[in-house]
Amino acid sequence: MIKGIILNVIRYYQKTGGSEKHFAISCNFTPSCSEYTYQAIEQFGVVKGIALGFQRIRRCNDRDCLSVSEDPLPKKVTPK
Repeated sequence: MIKGIILNVIRYYQKTGGSEKHFAISCNFTPSCSEYTYQAIEQFGVVKGIALGFQRIRRCNDRDCLSVSEDPLPKKVTPK
């Protein structure tokens, strides 16, 4: 239930303009940070997925980035 709500919130954010509209920036990575987080939650569950998404968003903070880097979701996550 929580997972579905979070995934729906992410899709709504994406449909309403994502980072370009809400924060006036574009993502430095592909897939976008919201799509990466969505995929992480689907694949690894809510807690680990949100943690991965938060780590990704922390790396995506360069407003002057001129190129977009490919940064796919890992196939598996090793515990720290």
